[in-house]
Amino acid sequence: MSVRIDALDRKILAELQRDASQSLDVIAGNVGSSKTPVWNRIRKLRDAGVIGKQTVLLNPEALGFEACFFVLIRTSEHEASWQADFLRALRDRPEVQEAHRLAGDIDYILKVRVKNARAYDAFYQALISEVRVHNVTALLSMEEIKSTTDLPLEE
Repeated sequence: MSVRIDALDRKILAELQRDASQSLDVIAGNVGSSKTPVWNRIRKLRDAGVIGKQTVLLNPEALGFEACFFVLIRTSEHEASWQADFLRALRDRPEVQEAHRLAGDIDYILKVRVKNARAYDAFYQALISEVRVHNVTALLSMEEIKSTTDLPLEE
């Protein structure tokens, strides 16, 4: 479903990105509109798939998840059955926060959040016991400099 997004829609989306827990009254006031039109637009954007699920962002370090690894995976396997097994293994592991298939020398990159290096090793051992990979390189993030879920909504 294609939806046309205008300047008011962008303002509403920016407000929701900033803080989706805001009341409809606050959002409407911040975008210079009233509640009903803002609610109708939010519903339209949700129905069109522009707005996905609403959730909260947890602080990983406050919950003891102090290690973030970026895992580069090369494989010599490209059959559909291998890929299905690999994707299932990733989906079954809550430590994997993101997974991307890449163009270039590396086939996949994973963002893996764990409590420590020992927990990463347990993740790694479990993954390679389920699927065959040619090469795995783990890079430990020393410092998160920028992390956002916000999209640049300017036109």
